[in-house]
Amino acid sequence: MEQNIIEIKGVSKSFEDNCVLDNLTLNIKKNEFLTLLGPSGCGKTTTLKIIAGFEDADKGEVLFNGTD
Repeated sequence: MEQNIIEIKGVSKSFEDNCVLDNLTLNIKKNEFLTLLGPSGCGKTTTLKIIAGFEDADKGEVLFNGTD
C-alpha cells in the first residue's frame, strides 16, 4: 500500500461570513494524479494555497509524509 504524501484532515476555512472549506479531508498518495474541479468560489484555490502554506486553515491540519 502506498504511503500518503499529503494528508488533509478536517480542514475548514472562512473569509468573513463566507465558508469556502468545511471539514475537508483528503489523502494524496505517492505517484497519484489529482485534479480539483468545481465552480467559482468553491475552495479550489484556497485548498491549494493551504497545501502550499500561503494560507492558514481556520481548523484542521495538513501533513506531509506524516508530519506537519
